Amino acid sequence: MKKLTILATAAAIFALAQNASAQTNLQMFYDLGRGYATTTFEGFYADNWGDTFFFIDHYYATSDDRSASHPIHPNAGSAINGSYFEIERNLNFWKDSDLKDLSLHVEYDGATWGAGVACIGFNYFLHSDDFKNIYNVALMYDYHISYGSASVPLKLTGVWGMQDIFGVEGLRFSGFIDIWGLDSEFANAESPLTPYKTKLSILSEPQLWYNVGKLIGVDNLHVGGEVELSLNFAGNYGFMCNPCIGTKWIF
Repeated sequence: MKKLTILATAAAIFALAQNASAQTNLQMFYDLGRGYATTTFEGFYADNWGDTFFFIDHYYATSDDRSASHPIHPNAGSAINGSYFEIERNLNFWKDSDLKDLSLHVEYDGATWGAGVACIGFNYFLHSDDFKNIYNVALMYDYHISYGSASVPLKLTGVWGMQDIFGVEGLRFSGFIDIWGLDSEFANAESPLTPYKTKLSILSEPQLWYNVGKLIGVDNLHVGGEVELSLNFAGNYGFMCNPCIGTKWIF
């Protein structure tokens, strides 16, 4: 789940494993700090030319949100406060060469609250011999549809997935980190005429999932959560930490 911007990246997972062909899952979260629910629907599909990953987040309005928007009819507002999506494609026509782990990466990010972002760059895939631990690193050029390139028009994304950590079967540690250039101004309560200015934003969402369903014969079901760690992100200046609890169903 990537919240309120990118939730980025993912994310997000660029690849679950090089020997996996497809996966689709639905994640449902409750944000303990901000008090709202989010759903994330994501899919990964591999083919002879590379792989495709996408996700879409929906942020659900609280009753207070709807009351503020519709003071006469408090429940008349939309249940969804906003949506964010990413679609990413890794192109690899050289899988039998020494550069098989390096792919051309293209990406488009969009949201209901603004114009999208187009990205192009390279993705490098790393993994353990048994594919239980996987890592991706992508470096991209960012182009914002609304205002063009930032002063530092780059985005660096790292994605990881580690299976059966601490020797516990069914326990998975995964997540992503996005670091990107973004010329932003944030309100300064102490000095309204001199807003905070930044050229850097960071978002990371480490997740921990346990395959609790295997205990009752339903391997699809996972429980866990994530912690959203951000810097200069989603209209907030400085560092923020927002823990969430959730469930995940793998189709």
